Parts: sequence; structure tokens; C-alpha cells
Amino acid sequence: MAFTSDQLAKLTRDASSEPQTAAAVAAATWGQRLIALDLATVHLFSRTARSALGKFLAIAISKLGNGWIYLILAPIVLIGLGWQGMHVAALAGLNAALLHMLYPLIKRRFGRKRPFQTDPRLPSLLRTLDDHSFPSGHAMTLTGVLAPIVIAWPATTLSAGLLLLSMAWSRIATAHHYPSDVAAGVALGAGLSYPLARGILAYW
Repeated sequence: MAFTSDQLAKLTRDASSEPQTAAAVAAATWGQRLIALDLATVHLFSRTARSALGKFLAIAISKLGNGWIYLILAPIVLIGLGWQGMHVAALAGLNAALLHMLYPLIKRRFGRKRPFQTDPRLPSLLRTLDDHSFPSGHAMTLTGVLAPIVIAWPATTLSAGLLLLSMAWSRIATAHHYPSDVAAGVALGAGLSYPLARGILAYW
């Protein structure tokens, strides 16, 4: 189970009341600080979506991440890479499928509440697709899909990076994810998809 603020507070109390090593006390204290920093960053990002334009962009980008973005990427890849684009598109789909086999297991295992559920001052700008926050499925899937595209078409690296950063911003600005959720989603997506895509594309 992932640490929540209450669990880390309990660890801190236990570390203070029982004979514990200095390392245990320090770990609990730093854990609380990191959670507080995570939440403070969500508040900062949430402010960028308070204007009409900011809110529109945060919602639109998040909704694109529900699946629509991949319908846009597919023809771009097929046109840009020709026949090889078929291989890349198939790999992107394979990556997404494999990641989504792991994704619900990880979500249920950690069971982390979303920022707007933890702090009522944070507005949720749109409906969520599931109950838990960790990791970010939008960031995970987009990373997994972009990995073979960037490998086969290096000229898209900058565009892919900007697209991923935009998605990361929108997921935090809508108060659906903490920065650590997004970072974990990117790490999971890249960790599985990049070596798989690199290996397959080398022989395909």
C-alpha cells in the first residue's frame, strides 16, 4: 500500500515513541515533506487552469489523452513513415496493451487518492476514468505509444517531448494527479516500451 499523509504521520509518531534508528525517523520525516511538496505542486499547477483559456486547455488535453490523441497520431505516423509506419503503429498498440495489463494491478495495489479527493480546495475539472491516482495512466500510455515513434522517427523527438509535457501539465492542473504519479507513469511507460520497441524495430 502506498504511503498516505496519515500513514506517514503514524510512522513519525511510532518512530518518536519507540526505540527506532535515526534513519527511520528521518525517512518518515522526509516522506511527509515529499507528500507535502507533491500536494503544493498540484496547487501551483491548478492555479494555471483558473483562467478560461487555462481551464479549456487542461480539460481538452486531458480528454485527448482518453484515446482521441491516438486517432490523430496514427495517420501522422502512417503518412510520415510509409510502410514502416504500420510496424510502428502495431508496436505502439502492443505497448499500450501490455501496459494496460499491468496498470489496473498497480492502481489497486497502491490505492492512492487523487489530489482533489485529498484536499477539497482543489477543483476537479472533469470526471475521472477510475478511482485511483498512482500511477498516471495518461502519462504511461502516451509514453508507451510515443516510444516506438521516436525510435523510428527521431525528428519527432522534440514534438513528442512537448506533447508529453502538455499531458503531464493537464493531468496535474485538473487535480487528478500528483507530479509523482505522472513521473511514475512516464517511468513505467518508458521502462517497458522503449527496450521492447528498440529490440523489435531492430529486426522488423
